[in-house]
Amino acid sequence: MMAPKNSARLDRQFERISRRFPLTARFIAWVRKPSSRILRIPLGIVLVLGGIFSFLPVLGIWMLPLGLLMLAIDLPFLQHPLNSAILRGERRFKRWRADRRDRKAAAAKR
Repeated sequence: MMAPKNSARLDRQFERISRRFPLTARFIAWVRKPSSRILRIPLGIVLVLGGIFSFLPVLGIWMLPLGLLMLAIDLPFLQHPLNSAILRGERRFKRWRADRRDRKAAAAKR
């Protein structure tokens, strides 16, 4: 059995996505219902495959994390690595944005 902490973190990830992208909130709420499992697993697999083939037109790398999130709902062994990867990615992105902002500010002072 997977730790409830990982499940709670995954729930927070979905809530944050729903807040950040309000148009997706209804879809996320629907897809997280236990009755949606029969569609959620194939959708997650298709999204992961689409992310792997992101070099093709229409498909994008954005599909990979979304597919993994869908699969993590039903596959608890994915929850911890996915939560960790999301948190690391967010920290790196925030650090990159702050560094970029600092470089722009330093360039503007010259």
